[in-house]
Amino acid sequence: MRFVFFGAYNPAYPRNAVLRRGLKLGGAEVGECRAPAKFKAWARYPLLLFSWGRIRDGHGMVPGRFPGFIFVPEFCQKDVPLAKLLSLLTSKRLIFDPLASRYETKIMDWKRKPADSPSAWWNLKIDGLAFRLADLILADTAAHKEYYCRKYGVKPGKVEVLPLGYDDELFKAGNVPGGLSGLSAKHPPMVPGTVAGEFRVLFFGSFLPLHGADIIIEAANIVAGQDPSVRFRLVGSGQTLPEIKAAASGLQNVDFSGWLPQDELPRAIEAADICLGIFGRTEKAQRVVPHKIFQSMGMRKPVISARTPAVEEFFHHREHMILCDEPLPRTLAAGILELKKNPDLRRRIAANGYQRVKENHSPLAVAVRLIEILRTRFP
Repeated sequence: MRFVFFGAYNPAYPRNAVLRRGLKLGGAEVGECRAPAKFKAWARYPLLLFSWGRIRDGHGMVPGRFPGFIFVPEFCQKDVPLAKLLSLLTSKRLIFDPLASRYETKIMDWKRKPADSPSAWWNLKIDGLAFRLADLILADTAAHKEYYCRKYGVKPGKVEVLPLGYDDELFKAGNVPGGLSGLSAKHPPMVPGTVAGEFRVLFFGSFLPLHGADIIIEAANIVAGQDPSVRFRLVGSGQTLPEIKAAASGLQNVDFSGWLPQDELPRAIEAADICLGIFGRTEKAQRVVPHKIFQSMGMRKPVISARTPAVEEFFHHREHMILCDEPLPRTLAAGILELKKNPDLRRRIAANGYQRVKENHSPLAVAVRLIEILRTRFP
């Protein structure tokens, strides 16, 4: 199969980076037709057309073998109309992998504008147009598929579920000497600021509302009163970070680190005893399973996250991870303390989670699933 990834996407973003690598591992030919995301659609369209012309002339792909599928990656709704025009001119199928709708993200989750504002209407229209023009829409979870169909009137048969994957070369168990850190106090600390004998809980992310970092701080407060050896490290930056730092100002068991590049995250994960998923109470939080969960499991770390319909599509409570119910701060604190006291449970959950993502969410596994979908739909 031959693909061209099309649009103003970030080539380092895990979703499309994992897919591109997996497709290549699976024997597919993958080209790129990309423009900088910083440009408005009217400004980047000429750049995309220029790049498209180079692919047509054989640059970046085998000459004479034009791509069979045009693939528009995550967050590129505004590039779908141009991709559709090119797909019609070349009789190629257009695949759109939104990962999330603009309306859902900007209006419902980030709450940048009221739901009845012109901006909300405009984002809703952009989403709807992109969904209508695509020949196939991919959703990362069945919960997201249901949302696309309900919100935008998309027919269920037009949407396929393709779960997220993780970079199994970067997020690989044993990348940093020490194995399952925290199961033994003999290994030296691997992150500046940590102390041997501490039990380390890690959150990393962009501090969006769906992450629920406020819940983590509440849980840290509960844990502080029961076991002062448990230390929380929150890595990243973003929308809610100022208020989260303010809420944690009186806690001695919470540390904040700035944003880490993707290639430095494995060291932070390796130094942790437990990794955290998401705990937000937004609607979007119910429909997503973030990359951090797959990445942490790929490094054989036990993971704790809120129980959501999306998470339960792939993982089972106390088998692959610990799932928290309401009240979230209390159940999160209880889950952390239980895993600290029970190293056998930590080992078992870490091993089961690792096996699950290795088999089903590696780049090759996700790409094989995509190829099967396309062969069935477009024989």
